[in-house]
Amino acid sequence: MSNRHTRLSRAIPAVSRRTNALIRTVRDADRIALLLGTAQLLLITGAFAGFLWQSTWTLTLLYGFLVAVGVGWVTRQALTARLVTLAMTVTTLVTLALIVVFLVREALPAFRHAGLGLVWPGGSNEWSVAQGQFSLVPMIWGTALTTVVAILIAAPFGVAGALFISDVAPPWLREIVKPAVELLAGIPSIVYGFIGFTVINPYVGDLLSINSGALVVIGVVIGFMALPTVVSVAEDALSTVPDSMKDGSIAMGVTDWQTMTGVSIPTAFSGISAAVLLGVGRAIGETMAATVMISHSRRLPEPTAYNVFDSTETLTTLIADSYGSATPGSLFWNMLFAAGVFLLVIVTGLGIVSQLIERRMHRKLEGSP
Repeated sequence: MSNRHTRLSRAIPAVSRRTNALIRTVRDADRIALLLGTAQLLLITGAFAGFLWQSTWTLTLLYGFLVAVGVGWVTRQALTARLVTLAMTVTTLVTLALIVVFLVREALPAFRHAGLGLVWPGGSNEWSVAQGQFSLVPMIWGTALTTVVAILIAAPFGVAGALFISDVAPPWLREIVKPAVELLAGIPSIVYGFIGFTVINPYVGDLLSINSGALVVIGVVIGFMALPTVVSVAEDALSTVPDSMKDGSIAMGVTDWQTMTGVSIPTAFSGISAAVLLGVGRAIGETMAATVMISHSRRLPEPTAYNVFDSTETLTTLIADSYGSATPGSLFWNMLFAAGVFLLVIVTGLGIVSQLIERRMHRKLEGSP
């Protein structure tokens, strides 16, 4: 409880300082600056509202806002910069809220039609558009299994790569490897999917005598897709470990490996765990790689639900494979939005868990209970 009061006591003065700074800027502004600021806020608000209502005035208002910002930037730069950053921040938050509201609104008919049977594993667990039977249980379960496999791939490989870059590689090699790893994040997901479909799927199928599109293969590809993010973020976390802690460990006679496993990883564990969850959460939302590889059999894996060597469907591949054939306003259409809601919940949940782990580790490092 005291830790919460401490964070609040730090946050409230910071918010108060920023608010007072904005008030002072507005108070000290002349009439022309206030006129320009008011025009900018009204124009961007009107453009955003026009976009939501699909008005023909949207582009006109947007152009007017850009002109007002240009004039303000030349004549009253300080006030214009504050107002523009405020407007962009508010627009981002409102857009995020509207996306959530739109997803939930479009998914409500699906929840009313299926009720708990949409996600209850004890039901029929069948997806048949022709028969009007819809259950997201196979897709949610397929997403969960591929996520677990992806974490098992991304966590050890990502942490190993981050340790090599931060604690093992010499400076000249670090300057080459880290940018190269970050460049891998720019590879389109369809490339990963194509390689998985043409190389990994046939190889694993012949090696293990399993059908194409097994969940374990999908998870491996998603795990490797997450590696650039995991390595980059985990390396940043490891680089924040003070050199004095590492030097003190080595001075006590332990090896470099013991220092990495006993000092570097525990100290930076918050950042490492956040990196794994962030990377996997981002990769889960990538549709094309899994869509190309998976078999799109909308049922639970057989003979057991935990069989990662069988294939099913995931939430992302369901949406990507079906949205083109869905009629807007139909029950099938609403079911796809329901899948989007659950996908949003899963990805958001991963992000929240990573933040909670990070806060917990920070409290431990600070000596708080």
